[in-house]
Amino acid sequence: MTMPLNPAMAATEAPPVMEARRWLAAATFSADRPLLNVSQAAPVDLPPLALRQAIAEAALNDPGAHLYGPVLGLPALRAEIAAQWSAAYGGQIAPGQVAITQGCNQAFTAVMSTLAGAGDQVILPTPWYFNHKMWLDMAGVQAVPLPAGPGLIPDAGRAATLITPATRAIVLVSPNNPGGAEYPADTLRAFLDLARAHGIALIVDETYRDFDSRSGRPHDLFADPDWPDTLIHLYSFSKAYRLTGHRVGAIVAAADRLAQVEKFLDTVAICPSQLGQIAALWGMRNLSQWVAGERAEILARRAAMTGGFAALPDWRLLGCGAYFAYVEHPFALPSDVLAKRLVHEAAILMLPGTMFQPATHPEGTRQLRIAFANIDADGITEMFRRLSALRL
Repeated sequence: MTMPLNPAMAATEAPPVMEARRWLAAATFSADRPLLNVSQAAPVDLPPLALRQAIAEAALNDPGAHLYGPVLGLPALRAEIAAQWSAAYGGQIAPGQVAITQGCNQAFTAVMSTLAGAGDQVILPTPWYFNHKMWLDMAGVQAVPLPAGPGLIPDAGRAATLITPATRAIVLVSPNNPGGAEYPADTLRAFLDLARAHGIALIVDETYRDFDSRSGRPHDLFADPDWPDTLIHLYSFSKAYRLTGHRVGAIVAAADRLAQVEKFLDTVAICPSQLGQIAALWGMRNLSQWVAGERAEILARRAAMTGGFAALPDWRLLGCGAYFAYVEHPFALPSDVLAKRLVHEAAILMLPGTMFQPATHPEGTRQLRIAFANIDADGITEMFRRLSALRL
């Protein structure tokens, strides 16, 4: 007799990045054609030396770095986020409206646990971030796909037609993963107005805000004095400071919402990593110029990506920004088959659009996501050379 398995867990797809890595097991690569891994949006370089030294100093000399801390995070980090976000967005955010989590994925699961349960619905624009969909599946919450429009920008009017009495939230990611689209301020405002009118939450995940190509604030949602009644904001420190292994994310939401979030976090992790929080706080206070340089480099790679598609006239660039290009390929093969072929025939690992679309959306079979943050200009040039030489 086998032990029981939660049906919702059984129905949840396997982690896509882990699946893609398994494709490499049967592949061989040569010194003159090494693997180009554009599958994952995570920095692989170390944090800057000064930040690593700050972590080491805390590990050696701060006793509190090795103890349980407050469930909702270090007060100093919460206050720093509140102050910097208030200035950046032209709004009023209090430290009590900020919580720290073990990465942004945990931020999403925590707030969603306070919003929706089995049988409820949450609207996700497609192509969607697969970990958002996976959590909803595990929780028995129905993910309602909202096909994005031109430029991979979702439309609030179209979303309005999907709202039912079971709808609990709309989730937006900007700059977008996987599509790279930077949502216009008017789009975000329209979604806030829509969510407020229906008494549901608007979750805005800005994990990639530090690499937005636009100058100035990307939206004015926090300038709305009543933002806490509808808006929940998510952020990750993994990308800006290369702290992926330290797992530090943040939630900005109404204080009474965070009181419910605290229940989830206390049960799951008790508290966020102390060393990770210390690193994030040090980075916020000392690395603004360094982050600006990282942003400039990512924007240069984005330009190389958009320019490179001139050599692939049969491909269609659907969206490009932050760490991602989202494309439509010209081959007869479905993208899940094509992605596996690319490992062997071009030494390129990228993710198929079928990982970002529901099975009811056949356009996923024509799409691929290219995460270009970990390949430099030379790597981008080589990727386009290999793709242009493909004969499938």
